[in-house]
Amino acid sequence: MPALLTTSFRGEVVWLGRVADRSEDLVSRALERAELRFSGIDGEDHGGLTRPSCSRVIALYPRGTEIRNTRQLSVVSSEELAEIARAMNIDRLDPAWIGASVVVRGIPDFSHLPPSSRLQAPSGATLTIDMANRPCHLPAAPIDREIPGAGRNFKTAARDRRGVTAWVERAGEIALGDTLRLFVPDQRPWSGTATIGHAAG
Repeated sequence: MPALLTTSFRGEVVWLGRVADRSEDLVSRALERAELRFSGIDGEDHGGLTRPSCSRVIALYPRGTEIRNTRQLSVVSSEELAEIARAMNIDRLDPAWIGASVVVRGIPDFSHLPPSSRLQAPSGATLTIDMANRPCHLPAAPIDREIPGAGRNFKTAARDRRGVTAWVERAGEIALGDTLRLFVPDQRPWSGTATIGHAAG
């Protein structure tokens, strides 16, 4: 029996990008197509089979610990980008400004897709969703360069709609206009969710 359910949801790839060197600039450079390798998008600075741990997993590891790289890509939805822009009182939020890798249109509540969901391209290339992405302050500077003073509003406006991080499960090509099929884990929600706060305390 398959462990993943085929859903009726499809997402269209409406934007692709690559960050060549995040120490120089977080901004993504737009692409028409990208080669997905097991290390991520070819030429992407966030790529690699491993990465140094960051604040997202600080409860597990000291910062900088070498761990498996499950955040090779930043995948966001066009609908949620529009919601963020409205919350920031700006006309539009360019995905390049936030270092996005893939922008998808047509999948509802995108930032809350279950971890381990898959997005599969026509080539067979498949992304595995790790978890919801947490907004940070880093996009503020690129946004301010384009719209002075707006960057400080991004972190709050993007909460719960910053998209997801993902890693490449199967290599292949992804291109603008591709339709991505959504697969989700065949399991009920974890019953311990309601008691997490009590356990943490």
